[in-house]
Amino acid sequence: MALTFLAVHAHPDDEASSTGGLLRLLANEGVRTVLVTCTNGEYGDAPGGLKPTDDGHDPDEVAEMRRGELDEAAAILGVSRLVRLGYRDSGMMGWAPNEDPRSFWSTPVELAADALGVVLAEERPQVIVTYNEVGFYGHPDHIQAHRITQAAIERLDYEPTLYYNAIPASVMKLYEARWAEEERRRREADAAKGIVREADPAEEPEGIDMATPDELIDVSVDISSVAGAKYDALAAHHSQIGGSFWIQQGREAFVAESTREWFVRARNPLGLSQSASDIFVGYR
Repeated sequence: MALTFLAVHAHPDDEASSTGGLLRLLANEGVRTVLVTCTNGEYGDAPGGLKPTDDGHDPDEVAEMRRGELDEAAAILGVSRLVRLGYRDSGMMGWAPNEDPRSFWSTPVELAADALGVVLAEERPQVIVTYNEVGFYGHPDHIQAHRITQAAIERLDYEPTLYYNAIPASVMKLYEARWAEEERRRREADAAKGIVREADPAEEPEGIDMATPDELIDVSVDISSVAGAKYDALAAHHSQIGGSFWIQQGREAFVAESTREWFVRARNPLGLSQSASDIFVGYR
């Protein structure tokens, strides 16, 4: 059986952070890999590190820059087909761009599901990955990606296995410590330049637990053989991730530590019950 994997992500760089290892691993195994990126990422950082709220931030310039970065990352990960749905980035929850009628968040689910459904019908993937109902961490574009994926699947004449990306609680504790250290360093660097940034409440959604209890993880994929490619794909998104802890620690340290990606089953047409190390468990 020819195998096809499809990932639905919200922005350029999401593919590398949560499924970069899986995409490269599957490509190495001869699986057809399809990446659907829903938005152009207009409200990421602009050249020079300008934030969306800073004077001089040009969303369209950011989108063009991120287009090239995504092309590079997809090539590194061996993506067979890259599809851009082309919606405008909605920004973080509560930001004014949420209300832009061009934004992904403001697009009716049925319309965006139609666009995604065309790709699903063409590719007929056995396995799909996207985010859970809270978009993993509450970003409106991630939530919308979840909604349109579920809606598009409902229209198919077959049911693929659907997974959500996840991070085990035991691992999340380590990540949170690193994120806190990264934020501390960023604020120190800003302070040295005379810049004082107040935390934006929209960037810190309350009541969302990004961790998944370890026992609820259904698939834990060993990506140690391709961790270098994952690092390179993340580094390709240098405008957004170049200053992150993951890149700043260096490729060697990243490869030593970033050895797994995790997923939870959301649609289970094969009736699988066991935990697995293969996202295509039941299909091969």
